[in-house]
Amino acid sequence: MSLRGFSTINFWADDVAAAVAWYTEFLGVEAYFMRSGPDGRPAYAEFRIGDYQAELGIVDRTYGPPGAVTEPGGAVMYWHVDDLNATVERLLSMGAKEYEPITPRGTAGFVTAAVVDPFGNVLGVMYNPHYLDVLASQPA
Repeated sequence: MSLRGFSTINFWADDVAAAVAWYTEFLGVEAYFMRSGPDGRPAYAEFRIGDYQAELGIVDRTYGPPGAVTEPGGAVMYWHVDDLNATVERLLSMGAKEYEPITPRGTAGFVTAAVVDPFGNVLGVMYNPHYLDVLASQPA
């Protein structure tokens, strides 16, 4: 199998320190790794979050690939959350903007939403019964 699991997602920010502070408040954990750029300002920070300690990287936008978009768009990666409504409400109260409203996806209990964080990144959240099934099947 070529895709074995989500590993790292990088979000871009013009002000890495401000983005790290925002995500620290939202996630309730501190970045476990930080690296400064040549000017001494934060250039990269990484959080480990969730059941599988997935990595959320905050990267100075100047290190983005050539032609990287600066507007929200493209693929949306969704994080499972237990209380979608409360999570979306909290994100919006912290200054995120709605990108995709809370949207039920069929009859199996999948519900998605997405916001644009204050730094221009799309943050997808969802309630995903399949995620819970996989988590429950893992040895303790």
